[in-house]
Amino acid sequence: MTDWGTHLRTMRANAPLVQNITNFVAMNVMANVMLAAGASPAMVHDAGEAGEFAGIAQALTLNIGTLSPDWLRGMEAAAQVAHDRGSPWVLDPVAVGATAMRRDAGARLLALKPSVIRGNASEILALAGTAAAGKGADAADSVDAAEGAARDLARLTGGVVAVTGAQDFVTDGARAFRVGNGHPMMPRITVMGCSLTGIVAAFAVGQDTLRATVGALAYYGLAGERAGVQAQGPGSFQVAFLDALHALTPEDVSAGAQVMQA
Repeated sequence: MTDWGTHLRTMRANAPLVQNITNFVAMNVMANVMLAAGASPAMVHDAGEAGEFAGIAQALTLNIGTLSPDWLRGMEAAAQVAHDRGSPWVLDPVAVGATAMRRDAGARLLALKPSVIRGNASEILALAGTAAAGKGADAADSVDAAEGAARDLARLTGGVVAVTGAQDFVTDGARAFRVGNGHPMMPRITVMGCSLTGIVAAFAVGQDTLRATVGALAYYGLAGERAGVQAQGPGSFQVAFLDALHALTPEDVSAGAQVMQA
């Protein structure tokens, strides 16, 4: 049995400061998710300080969900600093294929070589320049359909690409894994994916990026499974999910991770 829980143990020992330039919808939920897991989130997005703060943070996430020109300038400044420092940074290309503005932003951020790209199948296909059938921020393509695009993007950036869905696919262009943990209630809660992006960034600090990403996805999905056992609906699921993130141990993750090589 692979000790996937070791990545949770290391993340909690690091308690990394993660800068998140995310969307208005996600900020509060994402911060609480990261705190429950054991990371230290900072929501610093203004172009006037985003680059400077990236010099302090141990990791960075960029999410284009509620994009604006000023936020994009802050994202580019922060990503450049993270790239130059060798700090992990994670791109969440929300609805990247929906508008010309988003496609342009996706291309500009992709050129800054994200350590990890985390998105649904339609977002990964669109970011790779392949026709996608997304409905806003929701995927209308299968994870299987995006595996080739994920491998291509990973080779292009030299990083890791995680296609999340009912069964996640994670690759660095050569190695690949599938992660089966999760619960059907998770897509019913807004910004679950956005919040996962922060967990991936926290796990990536000081760890092998591919394996840390897999460990993060298994941990997050397992928390969803635990929450689903007691939840009566989306409202109670959110509370139970935060509690599960906090309560899960590295040993729980190692025992419960549903990970296969692909």
